[in-house]
Parts: sequence; structure tokens; C-alpha cells
Amino acid sequence: MGALDSAVGGRGGGSASAGSASGGGGQQGSGGAPTTTGTLDVGGSAVLPCTTRVTYGSAWLRPANHPEDFDLLDGAVAWDGLCGHDAANSFATLSNGWKPFFQGHSACTIALDQAGDCASGPAPSGTRIGYGATWNPPANHPEPFDDVAARVYSDGQCRSTGGNGHAMRLSNGWEPHFDGACELSFRYTEYGGLYANPVVGTDCPDPSVTKDGDTYVLVCTSADLGGLFPIQSSKDLVHWAPSGHVFPSGQGPSWATSDFWAPELHKVGSGYLAVFSARHTSGFLAIGVASAATLTGPYQDLGKPLVHESTVGHIDAHVFQDAGGTSYLAWKDDGNAFGKPTPIYGQKLAVDGLSLVGAKSKLLTNDQAWEGTVVEGPWVHRHDGAFYLFYSVNAYYNATYAVGVARATSPLGPYSKQGAPVLRSNGSWAGPGHGSVVVAPHGEDVFVYHAWQANHVNAAPGRLVLIDRLAWDGTAAALPGAPSFESRPAP
Repeated sequence: MGALDSAVGGRGGGSASAGSASGGGGQQGSGGAPTTTGTLDVGGSAVLPCTTRVTYGSAWLRPANHPEDFDLLDGAVAWDGLCGHDAANSFATLSNGWKPFFQGHSACTIALDQAGDCASGPAPSGTRIGYGATWNPPANHPEPFDDVAARVYSDGQCRSTGGNGHAMRLSNGWEPHFDGACELSFRYTEYGGLYANPVVGTDCPDPSVTKDGDTYVLVCTSADLGGLFPIQSSKDLVHWAPSGHVFPSGQGPSWATSDFWAPELHKVGSGYLAVFSARHTSGFLAIGVASAATLTGPYQDLGKPLVHESTVGHIDAHVFQDAGGTSYLAWKDDGNAFGKPTPIYGQKLAVDGLSLVGAKSKLLTNDQAWEGTVVEGPWVHRHDGAFYLFYSVNAYYNATYAVGVARATSPLGPYSKQGAPVLRSNGSWAGPGHGSVVVAPHGEDVFVYHAWQANHVNAAPGRLVLIDRLAWDGTAAALPGAPSFESRPAP
């Protein structure tokens, strides 16, 4: 979406609320008013009554017998975006008197989304950043909030600035300062609710997401009794449902014996391709390809590997296209299994994607200390006329796994590395990597990737699927506050 968004007025510029809370005498209970299901008859035409979906952030102290993280309330419900505090927790007072409570003093996060015939009309989409009593406001900033016409969130880290001072960095670059604890709240309007990582809470390494119309399709390194590479589909990148298998049971590639890894699905020419890694009967890992008439398959294997050598294995196949629609294949040489470098190569594909054309080009190799002995998991994304190669480094089985970015002006390079990793472990997530870039429902680029829970590396529940917004600052890519653990506006 271009350069990083900036907060209104930088360290100033607070603006009036889109809707002020009224009432305030309510206490947290079972969830406000009941869902509205009827219709109104206005001038002979049926209209839906006005409702507000109130979605609560992950720190919400959920009442008993309340399975959902939202309430669907009658009327246009508002919140001023500011938090009150008791001894240990915080609370928001909504305009209908309802008081949801949140754990801690920097935890009020709520999304408001209206539907139906609301007299006030739809609220503009945006973020209100509310500041608590500890905030150290800049001069000429009378309001305890800022309104921003974009998704803004924190990285969740309240950093000491010396003495009693602290600061928290926001995704738009704004860094509010506090005399004590960082007391922040976030109100999101008309963004379709909230989400929190993980979006897939079961083992699903090397996730690849493809968008087809208004549907997203996810595959990862996995198998079950129904076949190889289960497929999941979603409309919002957050809620996923089973949608078959790349290879139904008994229909896998005949040339492969085991180690079915890192599948991807792509539209190439008039059909769809699945590319994947598998161990050839020769004992070496190879790149396979299969075709289908629809994105969810089932897929018919080519009957032989697309990339195979008898001296080194090949894994982590990725298909990408230039602006003219020409397709390319990128993959990693599995040199680290033999004590050798691990270059990532690229080569042009035939129109149908079932064979390679011309000579391969070396896109990059592990030549920086922070990359360790491995570069792998390539994904190429076009942005502003350039090609951005996202790649993973180091050891997937521990916290050294991370993600770097390299940029080129042509599909086969040369690629120039951005420098330090854009994604690495934090206190909540370990070993983030091997991801894909996709355009989210609201038009923003997001990165979909896997990570271990920080205290469950190489243990159940395995590598889970996370998503975070990808930001662009000139020719540099960034993942502000990722891997994220707190609630954020829906992608």
C-alpha cells in the first residue's frame, strides 16, 4: 500500500471522536443485546435493522458461557476509544452501557462494524489510538487520542527509555512516550473485526496461500489418511475449512517414496499447477509438478520429476510470474545435507508449466553470517515494478530460523539483499519462516508463514500458521511488530 502510514499530525493531531460513548453505568455481563434477525418494511421495501458487531481483543476477560469473541448488538453502538482502569485490569464503556473488561492496563482493543439501516450512516474506517493517564503528550495536543485513516497497531513491547520513562512503537512509525507503564487502547471501525495468531492452530509447516477470485487456498507440508497435502480454503485468511487434497489417497506420484514437503498451488496458463518436494526412488530429493483443471484439484502428477539430479537434492519449489505473465520456477539446492552451500536457483517455465526452458540462474546463496548454512523457502512477490524474493535462513528446528528479503528489477536477478532479517523470533514465537505473500481482502499485502510457540519448539502442537501485514517503505519491505501475538484488525 505504498509508504508506511503516518499518524495524524505525527506526535500531535488528535481529532474528534467519530462517536462518543454515552451511558456508562453497565457492568460486564453476558454480552449486551440479542442478535437482530428480523427486517423492517420501509415504503414497501424490506431493510435490515441496524446492528453493530463488537469484536473484543485477545486480552478480553470473557464472561462465562460466552463462546464467541464478539457480540452482535442492536443499533449503532459506539466507543470513545479510551480505557478506564481498576486495580489490575482495564475496561471500555460502550454507548449502550456495556463494560467489557480486559486483562492488564494496556489491553483495550475493540473493533466496531455496523450493518443494516443505521441512521448515523456507516462510520469511516480507521483506527483510534487512545492514550492512558501515563501518556506524556507533546505540546499542543489537547486530546488523549489520535485518529488515523489506516490500520495501526503496536508491536506489544513497552520499552524503557531511562528512569521511569517508556515508549511503544506503532506500525506507522509513531512512538508515544509514557511516564511509567505504556497505557494504550485501540478502536478499529469498519475493518471486519479482529484476528490473533495463529490462524491455523495445528501443525502446518511451509504454508503456501494462493488467491483465486475471492477465495484463498492453503497447502502445507502435511498428510493425513485422506491423502497427501490437505487443502484448506478461506474467504478472509483467518477462518479455514478443509477442501480436499492435492493427491487423494493412493494417487500420489509414482516416482516418489517419502518426504513430501512444501507444496504450492498456482494458476499457470489455462490450468493450475502443484509444485512440491519429494524423495525420488534414487534416494535424492527432487521437485515434482502436477496439473489440474481447478485450484482445489485433484491433481495429476507429471509422472516424473521436474527437477532431479543424482548429485544433490532439490526442495522448496516456487512458481512466480513477471508482469507479462511468463512463469518461472525457483528452488533450493539441498547442499546443506552434504556440507555444501545452498543456492536458490530460478529458471523459466514452459507455457504449460510442465517443463523448464533455457538455463537456470543463481538468484542468491547464503553469504551473510546471520543466514547460517541455509537459505531456502523462496517466494517472489512483484511490487512497484520490482521483484522481492522472501527467503528463510538457518535452522527450521530452532529459534535461529528467520526471513530475509532480496530485490531485483528482473525475475532472474541479479538480486540484492536488503540486509538484516525482516522476521525473527520474539518472546511469543520461535523460528518464524517459510512463508508466502498474498493480497488480503482489504487490498493489503500480508505474509503467511509458520512458527513454533516459543515454549514448544520441536514439540506439539508443531509449526502453526501466522499472518502479518507486510509494509513497504520505498524499496524496503517490513513486517512491523511481527511475529504478532496481540489482536489486530482483520487483514
